[in-house]
Amino acid sequence: MPLSSMAAPLMALRIFADEYRHLPAPCVWISTVSPDLLELSFYDDADGFEIWCEALRIRPEAVQHSVQGDGRTSVMKAVTNYSGGPVKLICFTTIPAPEGTRSRVEVGS
Repeated sequence: MPLSSMAAPLMALRIFADEYRHLPAPCVWISTVSPDLLELSFYDDADGFEIWCEALRIRPEAVQHSVQGDGRTSVMKAVTNYSGGPVKLICFTTIPAPEGTRSRVEVGS
């Protein structure tokens, strides 16, 4: 697979580096598995995710919410098209344990 097959996400990343350089830096993922997809990931940075959604004009109702990891991780996902290809934003945030809940380390001690 030639590098040119990743033209859309690479162009989007180039534009983002110019136009949105003031925004919080996400983790960036481009792969030969999905060569047209640019993924921007945020870990424990819901504010950064929201700022990027706003910048890319992703409506709040277009954001999908779910929970994983035994209810300990909140996941938000949104997809938009930019520069000829899909851009996926994803955010993982830790859900605090309820008051009085013991961690696995405490339980095993």
